[in-house]
Amino acid sequence: MRAAGPTPPVFLATATDLAGDVIVLSGAEGRHAATVRRLAVGERVDVADGAGTIAECVVTATQRGELVLAVTARRTVPRPEPAIVVVQAIPKGERGQLAVELMTEVGVDAVVAWAAERCVVRWAGERAERALARWQATAREAAKQSRRARVPEVAGPVTIGEVARLAAAASLAVLLDPAAPVALGHLALPSSGDIVVVVGPEGGVSPAEAGALASCGAVRAHLGPTVLRTSSAGAVAASVLLSHSARWG
Repeated sequence: MRAAGPTPPVFLATATDLAGDVIVLSGAEGRHAATVRRLAVGERVDVADGAGTIAECVVTATQRGELVLAVTARRTVPRPEPAIVVVQAIPKGERGQLAVELMTEVGVDAVVAWAAERCVVRWAGERAERALARWQATAREAAKQSRRARVPEVAGPVTIGEVARLAAAASLAVLLDPAAPVALGHLALPSSGDIVVVVGPEGGVSPAEAGALASCGAVRAHLGPTVLRTSSAGAVAASVLLSHSARWG
């Protein structure tokens, strides 16, 4: 038996798969585990359902593109409080996937793609479906890499009206604005509920969008003396909020 490492790899499976005492890891996850990672009998593996449950397992058999795992323990990670929801204006090219990857690694709980007025890229029809699927796949892979029990929900694209409704329902809603009079780190944070952070496009939010968010109670806050790209602002904002909350305490 090979010595167990301190941080076993994480793979995803369904809640039904995790319910049994034996998990057969097949498909894309099985191929990655058996062929790419070359996991062997006796090695430790964690399997998550992406919704908070993790099965601690040991590899008992391997074959081409498949692993057989014995479940040794299970644990459930509760939904974190407060939850961090980032409304991300859709950026150009692969910067959207980069934003989702960074935010997932930091600990964001949900990402909502926003078709802001000044976005250069427009999602519509099949293009929107493909783009959203890429963001969702990025979140899944980043969640495994960062050993998260929960895969962030990725949804959208939404309109400013839908963003305003999210802001109105949140415990705290923040519009990132380099010209805001207060720093994000100086805001009083709720202990529960959702903190909604709105990240605008490279050209900034329009006056109409800013007004709609302000009317729903969103406060403006800046991240510091420099102006960040839209692809990195969400991750930095989440880091600031998490470091001031009990989640990183």
